[in-house]
Amino acid sequence: MANTIPSVFDESCSARHALELISGKWPILIISALADGPMRNGMLLRRIGGISQKMLTQTLKELECNGLLQRDDRGTVPPNVEYRLTPLGHSLTEALKVLDRWAEDNFPALDAARESFLKAQSSKL
Repeated sequence: MANTIPSVFDESCSARHALELISGKWPILIISALADGPMRNGMLLRRIGGISQKMLTQTLKELECNGLLQRDDRGTVPPNVEYRLTPLGHSLTEALKVLDRWAEDNFPALDAARESFLKAQSSKL
């Protein structure tokens, strides 16, 4: 019987689940921010423009649950909690740097394509 390699197009593929975990709007930004070192909640809020406290908390919990980051609670009053990448989380940072470079290099082309598309759409109206 031949071994078949799971396809990311198959909903039961573990690689697909890993991609779904990091492909949302916020996980990549949180992981990229923590690549610079541990941060507290407030610092992450300031660093990642546009994220709400609720979404930050939810995404941090999901990343912690899946082993990409660690939550360090110092057990003090007031609370002193830091988030840091685990070795698994750090293993993603090189791939994210490549994506970031691609985005920066190609933003002008993406922006031009969007403007061209919108112009063509508005001329059809």
